[in-house]
Amino acid sequence: MDREWGSKPGSGGAASAQNEAIDRRERLRRLALETIDLAKDPYFMRNHLGSYECKLCLTLHNNEGNYLAHTQGKRHQTNLAKRAAREAKDAPAQPQPHKRKLALKKSVKIGRPGYRVTKQFDPETKQRSLLFQIEYPEIEDNAKPRHRFMSSFEQRVQACDKRYQYLLFAAEPYETVGFKIPSTEIDKAANKFFTHWDPDSKMFTLQLYFKVKPQEPNKPPPPPPPSNGPSAPPPPPPQGLPPRMPPAPGSQPPPPPPLFTNGPPRHMPPPPPMVGGQMGGYPARPPPPPPMQGFPAQPPPPPPR
Repeated sequence: MDREWGSKPGSGGAASAQNEAIDRRERLRRLALETIDLAKDPYFMRNHLGSYECKLCLTLHNNEGNYLAHTQGKRHQTNLAKRAAREAKDAPAQPQPHKRKLALKKSVKIGRPGYRVTKQFDPETKQRSLLFQIEYPEIEDNAKPRHRFMSSFEQRVQACDKRYQYLLFAAEPYETVGFKIPSTEIDKAANKFFTHWDPDSKMFTLQLYFKVKPQEPNKPPPPPPPSNGPSAPPPPPPQGLPPRMPPAPGSQPPPPPPLFTNGPPRHMPPPPPMVGGQMGGYPARPPPPPPMQGFPAQPPPPPPR
């Protein structure tokens, strides 16, 4: 029966050996391109005919897959080994750089040194200074103490604070001691920064000065912040007339100022003097009665009915 040999009804025919080889080479080419970059291969070259050549083995290839298969073959690998051996033989012998080996010095620590810190102030320059005196009576022979400044972000003992820095002193076989000082800029002038090691008394001295911060110019006060509530109304403008100048001698007195209904009351000038007991042709007002003395008088009796 037809079903015992060949393909199933409705499907394509069986692939021949030639088609299987083409498919295998294409699959290998895609896999090789994922791991090998032909642009970086010094022996890969494309000629003017559109084919590919291997400059090491002097072979001709029709496509990239064929060239990649050639690079994995025995001939290409053998030629690579021969080329590497020949280049290594022809290369001049270069001296190896001498690597200096530093042996770590291990010593037993004997504790912290004695120290003395003195605060000073220069009244002329208004600078503050610190004087450190570190004693190393058991320091090793021909050894000299060292010092360095450390930022607050370099150490891992205390919390980082940018307002401070650390001054460290070290000498074998003593432990390293550190002092916490302000992070103000240090004056490194020749007469301001001083270090001295006295080998006779075994004392290391360091003196430093802090730079004075420049004073900022006086700035105007900032405006008050706006309040959330309604702002108060501005004060009313001043009312009334400005004060008058005194009259010149021999001139008539100035007229009285007009009355302001809304303004504050003003002092009225006194009336003009009376001429002959009368004012302006009007009869004079009779004088007031004398004040009553003693008890007030009884009201008059009612009239008879």
